[in-house]
Amino acid sequence: MTFLTYLGHPAHFHLFKETIKNLQSKSHTVIIVIKSKDVLEKLLIDSNLPYINVSPKTKKAGRIALYYGFFKRLAVLAKIIHKHKPSKLIGSAAELALLGKIFRVPSYVFFEDDFEKVQKFAKIAGPLATHLVCPNCCSAWKWNYKKTGYNSYHELAYLHPNHFTPDSSKVNAIFDLTKKNFILRFAQLTAYHDVGKSGINTDIAQRLIDILLPHGNVYITSERPLESQFEKYRIQISPLDIHHALYFADMYIGDSQTMTAEAAVLGTPAIRFNDFVGELAYLEELEHVYHLTYGIKTTDPEKLISKVKELVETPDLKTEWNVRRQNMLAKSIDFSEFMTTLLEK
Repeated sequence: MTFLTYLGHPAHFHLFKETIKNLQSKSHTVIIVIKSKDVLEKLLIDSNLPYINVSPKTKKAGRIALYYGFFKRLAVLAKIIHKHKPSKLIGSAAELALLGKIFRVPSYVFFEDDFEKVQKFAKIAGPLATHLVCPNCCSAWKWNYKKTGYNSYHELAYLHPNHFTPDSSKVNAIFDLTKKNFILRFAQLTAYHDVGKSGINTDIAQRLIDILLPHGNVYITSERPLESQFEKYRIQISPLDIHHALYFADMYIGDSQTMTAEAAVLGTPAIRFNDFVGELAYLEELEHVYHLTYGIKTTDPEKLISKVKELVETPDLKTEWNVRRQNMLAKSIDFSEFMTTLLEK
């Protein structure tokens, strides 16, 4: 079979990379299509995976640019589908659901955000997609009858022990593993569903650094431009190796959903500070069922500061988190294997 996989975010590269390998190893053809976002293109180049870029980076912003980009991508994707005639469309984008309907090609839309919380996306993907694939804890809203659920998370498609083995040699050049190492993540928060949402600002970032530095080293990974005083903390590591850094870190603090979940499933204490707290079922499950992460809203910065102080002074923190991680893994499946089986049906 021929599969078309559309990647719109670095997280999608990680989500599908093992499944792409699995399908290719079984003599299937996989066409990878991307739009430029953060380090996505670099990840593909570094992995020697051929791809088609349907949306190079642009400096334009705003609602008009957003809609223009959507319809432009639709047109280019339509040409690719017409040319290659894929058997199935795979991705996390509404464009695939629409094009699948037009070309009568089955579309598999993978997501972790409850559809009620991303209604613009849901109102296209819900009625048009053939299959809606999400964790059991997530909602497909009005289209639950199309839902294929599973006991796992997107992050376990690539960070499950079947696929990820932590390698200290990947971080030895930057981490001093005899000391504690802390990672801060600043997301861009410019996607359509991020409107009105906020995260870690300059003042809070500085307060966090002031708390953490006496206990170890601080590293920052950022989608948004960094203020000059924070540049010295920018982590100097290949995007392909960032998960090794997350694994060996003693704590993660950020306003990114994806990296929070990645740290959590790797057994690194994770704190998320943004306005999505309480709204996304998969992160609520990681927090309240497996106790691997904490979510704090931006309306309560003092709670964030208090929790960081508490955790940084807690002895054997990583040991406890590893126990919690093993409990989570025992109840979760290898998501890449699940996807491969699903797509080959």
